[in-house]
Amino acid sequence: MVCVPKLNPADAAAAVRNPLAFIAERWTPAPRTVQRAALAALVMSVIIVVTGGAVRLTGSGLGCPTWPECTDGSLTPTSALSYHSAIEFGNRMLTYVLCAAVGWAIIAARSEKPYRRSLTRLGWAQFWLVMGNAILGGIVVLVGLNPYTVAAHFLLATALVTVAAVMWQRTREGDGAPRPLVGKAVQQLVWFLVAASLLLIVVGTVVTGAGPHAGDSSEVKRIPVDWETVAKLHAVLAWIVVTLTFALWFVLKAVDAPKGPLTRTRELFLILLGQGVIGYVQYFTHLPGLLVGLHMLGSCLVWIGVLRVLLALRERPKAVLDLPGTSAGVSVGTRA
Repeated sequence: MVCVPKLNPADAAAAVRNPLAFIAERWTPAPRTVQRAALAALVMSVIIVVTGGAVRLTGSGLGCPTWPECTDGSLTPTSALSYHSAIEFGNRMLTYVLCAAVGWAIIAARSEKPYRRSLTRLGWAQFWLVMGNAILGGIVVLVGLNPYTVAAHFLLATALVTVAAVMWQRTREGDGAPRPLVGKAVQQLVWFLVAASLLLIVVGTVVTGAGPHAGDSSEVKRIPVDWETVAKLHAVLAWIVVTLTFALWFVLKAVDAPKGPLTRTRELFLILLGQGVIGYVQYFTHLPGLLVGLHMLGSCLVWIGVLRVLLALRERPKAVLDLPGTSAGVSVGTRA
């Protein structure tokens, strides 16, 4: 059995005053534990996007017609409501699981030795994004699934995925100054890829807002554009992203780039091919719900893949502190 130390009144007061510092003083997680905590937060950020899509695709967006309660006077679905209420309420409950995952990532990052402020800030950024998106989700319900608020809800979730992916990467590298692994021309090409991918995601939200899956069986306002025309624009942007990815792989091979950027680019290309197949099949089969859900998952994976390519263009070694009385200095941080 593990002995749990007794807390004296001073310890209890310190724990209440600053629980993160209290835990950090008494626990030092292994680097792998911090990495797994960051990965868990990233996985949950993707899951909440997919389950949110399931709410819309099953027409359960107004299963709980108010917020923060499910119905007037009840936090949970009542027996008078349909299975749509259970789906919508279940998605709301998953937000607490996401909060737990993000909280675990914050605690692990704060307790790591030596303390890495940048890593902890990324954890807190996720927390505030979750809180902001929870409030926005409530607004989405209160305004009857207005498509513009639904689009903003998805884009804010994408911002959460972005920060979570960056934090996961940062747990596997040091805090030294970033050193580029490729030249300026290649970096610029990747930034074009990032911009095109972001535009692809934004246009995808317009397709969603104009398309047939409104999120509820009642009359729900849609974005007043022809969704098929916007879907074709979305497909053109997807081909631009694929072309840029292939061009990047070719350039990286030509300049004999390190293995990291090449591997990440190849992985992104394969993800894009899978996403493209799903996209075309769902278009020609008139947007069946299951394929649309898979396409939303693919959207998250594509964006994570793009971010991994961007982050693979540099390395961050251990930071070195020059302490008085030492000649070589002391290394701080973890190597990627």
